[in-house]
Parts: sequence; C-alpha cells; structure tokens
Amino acid sequence: MGDVKLLGLWYSPFVHRVEWALKIKGVEYEFIEENLQNKSPLLLESNPIHKKIPVFFHNGKPICESMVIVEYIDEAFEGPSILPKDPYDRAIARFWAKFLDDKLQAIAKTFFFKGEEEEKAKGEAYETLKVLDSEVKDKKFFVADKFGFADIAANFVGLWLGVFEEATGIVLATREKFPNFCAWRDEYINCTQNKEYLPPRDELLAHFQARFQAAAAALK
Repeated sequence: MGDVKLLGLWYSPFVHRVEWALKIKGVEYEFIEENLQNKSPLLLESNPIHKKIPVFFHNGKPICESMVIVEYIDEAFEGPSILPKDPYDRAIARFWAKFLDDKLQAIAKTFFFKGEEEEKAKGEAYETLKVLDSEVKDKKFFVADKFGFADIAANFVGLWLGVFEEATGIVLATREKFPNFCAWRDEYINCTQNKEYLPPRDELLAHFQARFQAAAAALK
C-alpha cells in the first residue's frame, strides 16, 4: 500500500472527496492539516501551480485536484470500484463530475459575494439546480444503481450547499422550485453509508456560521 498522506482542511468538500475514496478502499492514511492563511512549504512545493488543497501523497509523490486524486485512488488501491466498470457508465460518471466541478464556483459565489456579483451567481446557480433537478428525478445515484465517482463529486451540493444556506439565510434550493433535487439531497444526507463518510453537519454549520459572521462584521 505504501506511505499515504493527505494535505487538507477538515471542512473542505474537496478534501472530503479524497477521504471518502480512501475510506471506500479501506486505505489508512495520515491527515496533515493545512493553513491557507499561512501556506506551508509542503503545499507550495507539492502544488506549485494552483497552491491549493487537497494534495495527496503516495510513496512521496504528490497528486493534486480532488477528482484526479479520487480516480488515482480507484486505480492504485484494491477494494470496491469507485468508477463504474462499463465504459459508457464511466464516461457518464466523468461527465457529471466535471459538470458539478464547473458549476460549483458560481453556486459558492452566491454566498461570498454581494451586489451584482451575487445576483449573477444566483442566476447561474438556479440554472445549475434546474439541470440537477431534472437529472436526479426518481434517482438515488447519478450513474446506474451504485454510489460512485459522480456521487462523490456531488458532495458539495449534497451537504455543503445546505450548510451554506442555513449559515447565511440565502436559500437557493427550495422544494417548490427544485423538488427532485431536494428529495435527492435528503436521501444523500440521510443514507447510512454516506453518513459514515460525511463530516458532522453541526460542526460544519458552526464553522461556516462563524466564518460568514466574521466576514459580515468586517464589512461594517
């Protein structure tokens, strides 16, 4: 199995994607907490291009970008498959993982920006939720009948989005507008398997409530 380390932050959805994959595979690893306000030499040396988390180390070699890492873990370690075996299903899983990554920034901007930027981000977020609402109708998983690659990529919309909504009072995903998405999200959060791998919601909420309150106070 070799030496396995993960550089990240406990509240990051991107880091938890990697942790999720490691736990599915049953891989033991060392977690190294990063400080983004004072980035460590390890982070700057191992991810010199983007200088962001997560960074995964296997036998001393660094790998960056959460879903790239998840795919590497799936290929490098024994255990249950994360990507589907069928080539078509694999392609579909990669498509939805990329879609979710591409749209995540616009959704997050809704909570971190104000004025015109916030309104523009809201419009993009609603379009994304509309697509997801259609895609997950009567579905538990994104691809076939098994939790996998795309579902791990969906962890932000599955858990963190609701935490951000509660922490800020800005609610994007209402049951009136997006009933299928909300039903899917309920299943995602409450599924016994998912609960085992997701961070405690109350701890996430407390963290982001404090963070958003501090940001609001700084603007006064």
